Amino acid sequence: MMAMKQPQRRALTWAVIGALVLVAGVVAIVVGAISAAPAPTASPAASPTGPDVTPSFGPSTTPSTGSRVVDESVRSRGWVPEPITAGRAVYVQAALEAAATFDTQKSSRAEWLDYLDTWFTPDTRYTSEADRQKRLAAAQLELRQAVVLPDQQWTSLANERGRVAATVTTDISWSTVPEDASGDMSIGTADVLLTYTRQDNTGTETTYEESTRVSVQVLCGPGSVPVPDTSQSPGDCRVVRYFAEPIEP
Repeated sequence: MMAMKQPQRRALTWAVIGALVLVAGVVAIVVGAISAAPAPTASPAASPTGPDVTPSFGPSTTPSTGSRVVDESVRSRGWVPEPITAGRAVYVQAALEAAATFDTQKSSRAEWLDYLDTWFTPDTRYTSEADRQKRLAAAQLELRQAVVLPDQQWTSLANERGRVAATVTTDISWSTVPEDASGDMSIGTADVLLTYTRQDNTGTETTYEESTRVSVQVLCGPGSVPVPDTSQSPGDCRVVRYFAEPIEP
C-alpha cells in the first residue's frame, strides 16, 4: 500500500508546482501591461467664465458709462439712483424715469421729492448767483406742482399700498436750449410708460399702465454742480428743469 501512495504524492506535488508557475506568469503579464499604459492626464480645471460663474467687474472694467450712481442705496426706497455720467442720453433716460418711480410704502411723497431735488443744478444762463438760486427754486416748485403725481393721488395710491415704475419706451428727441451760449444744455423728450400696482384688502395686486410724454432739461458741462461728498464731478450731467408740458423739436 505504501509503494502505491508515493507516486500519487509526487504527481500531486508537480501539479501544485505547475499551477504556481502558471499563476506567476499571468501576474507578470498583468504587471507588464499596467507599467506600459500611459499615465492618466488631469481633468482640466473649470473655466472661471463657465455658465455657473458670474464674472465680476472691477473699477476699471465698468460695463457701461451709466453704471456708476450717486447713491445705490436709494433703490431700497423704491427710487431711481442718479447716474454719474457725462452721457446725456443715459442721464436723461434715468431722469425721466426717476420723476415717476416710487413706492408709497417705502417713503413719503415729501421724502421722494426732497430726493429728486438733489438731481438739480443751477441754470448757468443766469449770471448772478441770486438769479441762479431763484430759478433753481422755481424749477423745483414746478416739478412738485405740475410734473409729478399730485399729493391727493399719492394718498389714494398709498391707501392701497401702491407703487409706480416708469420706463422710457421711445427714442429721446432733442431740442436746443434758448440763449445757452455754452451749448452744454439740452432738452430731452420721450414717451414714458407708467406701471401702477395696487393691493386690495386681501393683498391681491392689480397692475395697470398709463403712458405720458415728458421733457427734461439737463446740463452736461463744466458748469454743472455735483452732489457734495460724492464722486460726481463738474461736467457730469445734472437736471436743470422738468417741464409741465413736453417740448418738441
